[in-house]
Amino acid sequence: MRLDKLLSNMGAGSRKEVKQLLKSGAIQVDGEIVYDPKQHVDTENQQVLLYGEPVTYQKFIYLMMNKPPGVISATEDKRDQTVIDLLFDDVTYFKPFPVGRLDKDTEGLLLLTNDGSFNHALMSPKKHVEKVYYAEVIGTLTEEDVEEVAEGVTLEDGYKTKPGKLIILEATDETSTLELTITEGKFHQVKRMMLALGKEVTYLKRLSIGQLPLDPTLEAGEYRELTRGELALFDWKPE
Repeated sequence: MRLDKLLSNMGAGSRKEVKQLLKSGAIQVDGEIVYDPKQHVDTENQQVLLYGEPVTYQKFIYLMMNKPPGVISATEDKRDQTVIDLLFDDVTYFKPFPVGRLDKDTEGLLLLTNDGSFNHALMSPKKHVEKVYYAEVIGTLTEEDVEEVAEGVTLEDGYKTKPGKLIILEATDETSTLELTITEGKFHQVKRMMLALGKEVTYLKRLSIGQLPLDPTLEAGEYRELTRGELALFDWKPE
């Protein structure tokens, strides 16, 4: 890989800024100061230093975000703030995108990556990756609702969902709280399932994807990189 491309990709600056760094003698390759931006670098076997600090090549990025309400799961939008707008420059240069989506008013666990294969592995219907949601609804949930979710709920368009798991946390005469586990990601699915049961969702938060729970230390809008151990929960090894 060309040295200027490596440095630019790793957030050292624009191509123009990287050239200035090279001219100033700030870059070393294997202990030697390098001035030529076109010099080829073996990212696996050569050491690149910027002001004495190692520059490590990273091709893919995997992020966990606690998505806040009011933000859309998209890379860009002319009207609304997107989850990408919440990222700092040291992450946006990877050009990440959301893995699946959460509705604008839904919060909780959202993954972002620039690895298309990872995205496909999680989003493919054949994988049956479980997603767990916490919800508050208007209406009283019953054991009949639990059984219907377990069998599959018929939505307003006639589609019958795959079997899910409904846990009633609390149910009063007017409202209920619940945890819902599903393996699909149809448009507004949780809200539509509850509507089919005669309930209206007033609050929705995704708690986990597969075996990966939302980091409880992340405030709304905060994010961090996934660890190798967390990626291993999806049987995934980054390049």
